[in-house]
Amino acid sequence: MSECCCFLFRCKLRVVDSFGTESQFNFNLYKEKLPGGSVAPFGRYNLNLRQFQTMFPHSPDNTFLGFVVNAQPPVNAVKKSRRKAKALVYGKHVNMWKDVKDKTFLEVVNKYMEVHATVGGGNHNEVASHLPSFVINHGVVTPMELQQLLNESMVFVGLGFPYEGPAPLEAIANGCFFLNPKFIPPKSRANTPFFKDKPTLRQVTSQHPYCEEFIGSPYVYTIDMKNVSEVERVMKEIMLKEVEPYLPIEFTHEGMLERVSALVQNQDFCDQNHWPPARALVTVKGEAGTSCKQVCLSKGMVCEPEFFKAINSRTSLIENGFPCNASRLEEVPSLIAPGYREEPRACIVQTQSLLFSCTGTSPTTMRLCPCRKYKKGQVALCEDC
Repeated sequence: MSECCCFLFRCKLRVVDSFGTESQFNFNLYKEKLPGGSVAPFGRYNLNLRQFQTMFPHSPDNTFLGFVVNAQPPVNAVKKSRRKAKALVYGKHVNMWKDVKDKTFLEVVNKYMEVHATVGGGNHNEVASHLPSFVINHGVVTPMELQQLLNESMVFVGLGFPYEGPAPLEAIANGCFFLNPKFIPPKSRANTPFFKDKPTLRQVTSQHPYCEEFIGSPYVYTIDMKNVSEVERVMKEIMLKEVEPYLPIEFTHEGMLERVSALVQNQDFCDQNHWPPARALVTVKGEAGTSCKQVCLSKGMVCEPEFFKAINSRTSLIENGFPCNASRLEEVPSLIAPGYREEPRACIVQTQSLLFSCTGTSPTTMRLCPCRKYKKGQVALCEDC
């Protein structure tokens, strides 16, 4: 009885998902070995991937639910002064500082401005032993005190952890530049214990990929913090710049309400879903080894998994320039369908809808990708629908 009820109401479920879930972790009959770790309790649900709702638009396979950044600068905002400028370090627990062995980049920042922190999690001596002597530590502060520090600061400096938190958005909303540590190589479940049991093979290229991909210049500098000359160059550039407070619409109260309203009114996983509307579909032919997420982003769009079914045919592959009249057709369950494999030559059509994937790649396969334009500052919504 309970299994029957679960099946009947499964389409009603929504899963709050911090880091995203990919097809191979969701489909319970997926046979290939998953690198890095186990599926743990997070996978094998056989849900529509859009039922997983994420904090950030990590993967277009899932639904970007988001959150609200309540960080409006106070009316009596302090004017940023370069004569006594402040940098605030993103690292509120002493363990975050312990993991950073080389803190030379903070010495470079300190050449240009005071370096402040809000570090707790240990006694005074323990905290002091892991902070450079020039760092002014305010200890554990209230939200209002943190807001004031952000408002007085010019730069918000990432240490590399925590991954993908809300604080950089709060800092940018208070008029700070964000130094976003680049990860070389990218972090994933294959090389980072934190991600070992997360149901995604996502390559995390920086501490805050959203800031890197969707905000960028002039607010965000995604750099290799171990490259001292690069940090020096960026600090010199920052000292010559002015920046206004900025918060993407999708993280405001209004943006959140607009997005949730659209999701509640239009997403229906119990019946044939027709949202986004078909007119928003833009098909793009990818290069071998490139995911549809990458293909669409390179064109200033996002991959829209809802459209995979519409392009999953030999006809669509031929119409988009693949030589499928003269190639063998493979109808298979695959993370890279629809697409064209170069060796051995074959056109690939999907037979398992739960394996449609915006993030799947193969070094020998060119993917046919379903892209859509998105509303500026509101990536979850179509530009004109």
